[in-house]
Formats: sequence, structure tokens, C-alpha cells
Amino acid sequence: MARGTRKTAVLKLGGVGALAALLFAGGLQLASAGENNRPATTAAAQTVNCPTVRDKLPAVPAAAAAQVERELANLDQEIARQNERLARQAVRPEGGPAFIDNAILGPLRSKRVAVLDRIEIAFNRIGAPRPDLDALAACSLNAPGVPSAVNGGAGQNAGGQNGNAGGQNGNAGGQNGNAGGQNGNAAGPARTVNCPRVALPAVPAAAAGQVQAELATLDKQIAEANARLAQLAVRPEGGPAFIDNAILGPLRSKRVAALDRIEIAFNRVGAQRPNLDALATCGLN
Repeated sequence: MARGTRKTAVLKLGGVGALAALLFAGGLQLASAGENNRPATTAAAQTVNCPTVRDKLPAVPAAAAAQVERELANLDQEIARQNERLARQAVRPEGGPAFIDNAILGPLRSKRVAVLDRIEIAFNRIGAPRPDLDALAACSLNAPGVPSAVNGGAGQNAGGQNGNAGGQNGNAGGQNGNAGGQNGNAAGPARTVNCPRVALPAVPAAAAGQVQAELATLDKQIAEANARLAQLAVRPEGGPAFIDNAILGPLRSKRVAALDRIEIAFNRVGAQRPNLDALATCGLN
């Protein structure tokens, strides 16, 4: 990153940027730095509260395991996508009182119905009893700051990645977190990405909304990469370097951009800019 040039440009706008951010924050107050350095403010974003699926499944036949893993990854990807929308909604509200129901929870339920149906079909296709997962489609909202429970990768725990949307730096653990999960059933061949924790200093109130939105973006990126890996477990493609070139490389580039926006959010309100460069590169679990 051309940190010196960019930092100079940002600092020149520091007074205007700080004033605009403070006005936009509309009186947000920083209560304290949340658990694992997650920003805690009166405007903490809500997250979706969806039933976990992995722990509700019967024993998954080996012949169906790869397909089931791919669909569980799809469920997690959709949760991360909607949590990112909710995080941005906390910063820039849109729509009326029914917006979240109509634009987020309703479409999310429809997508989950389709995914859960494919899981049932994966059992049925190989002659196993078809589970009834219909009751797991509908989601509600968690209280602000409460992370979403997700299905995780094979043999992994519940939780997301980066705190705001539930996860790696949040209260529920995650793919690289520590909290135990309820999802240890299927053991398919899919791998998942292993990304560093995003540990932050105390987040200024004026920057908290933007930081939450970017943490949710990091969650979505990881969920998307995991869904891609789950697809590879079903339909392999490319040579030995395919995962590095098609998944880990692009993921690093996206994380660089999101982490840079977090740094700028600090700098814009006159706070010391954290150095998050080392957190961009991910490996594989």
C-alpha cells in the first residue's frame, strides 16, 4: 500500500472528514471496546438469527456428504451476506418499518427453503430417509451485537468470522475461534479458509458504524470462499495451484481493500490508524 501518500491525503481532509463523520454518527456513544476488540456502540448492528442445520441432521451417508457440505456452506454464505446488509443498514438506514422483513428476512427464508430442499434431496437420492428440514427455513433477528450461529465447515464449530456478523473475533467463536459449537455432525471432504483474527484497538464512536460494516464484509468474503471450496469438493476443477490462484489469491485482495477501509475509518476521525496489513493473507484449515 502507498501508505505515506494516502495518509497525507487523508490527513489534509482530517478536519472536514472528522466533522462529517461526527455529524453522520448522530450522537453515537462508545460504551466500551467489545469482547475481542469488537466495537461496542449504541448503534451496534443486528444480525440474523437462523436455526442451525448441521446439528439437526441425521447421520449423513458418505455418498451424500459432499453435497450436504456444499449446501451448509451456502446457508452460511447467505447468513454472512444478510449480516453485511444489516451492518450497512445500521450506518445508512433505508426503507420503512417493514424494510428488514421484506428486503432481508423474507428473501432469506426463500433462499433457505431452496437450500434445505436440496439437502433433503441429497439424502433421498441415495436411498436414505429424507429428513424434514422445513421448520429450519425462517430466520429472525438477534439483539444488536449478538453474533449469528452458523453451520461452519466439516468438524468445525458454530459462529462466523469477524464479530460484527458473528464470528472469528466475536462472542460465538468461529472457523478460527474458540467457542464450542453445536454442529459437529457431518464430516465431508470440504476444506475451509483459515483467516487471521482482526483484533482492533478501541473503536471511536464516529468510526464504529463503518468498522462494523467492514467486519461484516470480511465475514461475507470468507463465507463465499468456503462455499467455493465446498463446490470444489463436489466438482474438482483446475490444477494443483487452482485454490491459491482462484480462491486464496482473490480473497487476499478483497481483504486488503476491506482492512484498508477499516484503517481509513480510524484515520478519518483523527484516531491513530491501526496497521492491519498482516491480516490479509489466509490459508486453509
